Amino acid sequence: MITIRNTQRKFIVDTQRIEKTAQIILDELKYSDYDLGIWLTTNSTIHAYNKQYRAKDKPTDILSFPYHQLEAGERITVYSDEDKNVGDLIISIEYVHGILSLYDVTLEERLDTLLVHGICHLLGYSHYDEENDKIMNALEKKLAKAVLTKS
Repeated sequence: MITIRNTQRKFIVDTQRIEKTAQIILDELKYSDYDLGIWLTTNSTIHAYNKQYRAKDKPTDILSFPYHQLEAGERITVYSDEDKNVGDLIISIEYVHGILSLYDVTLEERLDTLLVHGICHLLGYSHYDEENDKIMNALEKKLAKAVLTKS
């Protein structure tokens, strides 16, 4: 089940669209019936989490908190129903809205990209070195295409 919590009030966000996009991504990854939490929040809130968990004293667009520690391409091993969880994403709508002009896209389009990116991180993919960056980019392109064609 996808759970969306929207605690920011400054921007109108289509949470049904976000849920649909996230479900398309999970379906493509063969995690259709897994839990995913998405928290839409403010710069202030994401700043606090970024400082606490990444030692970065600033807001950011998205943070990923995986339920399982996986290597890229490794599948989640399920021992109980509780294991059917990919993790949680925190997205600052305020931050994303503030950088839209850099990408020349709508808020919805940028959120689609961030959902793809964040879910990849939840499943162990990273872009912190050249080899992993290539693997993650290829998966992101595949997932973005699926979102575009199935939305």
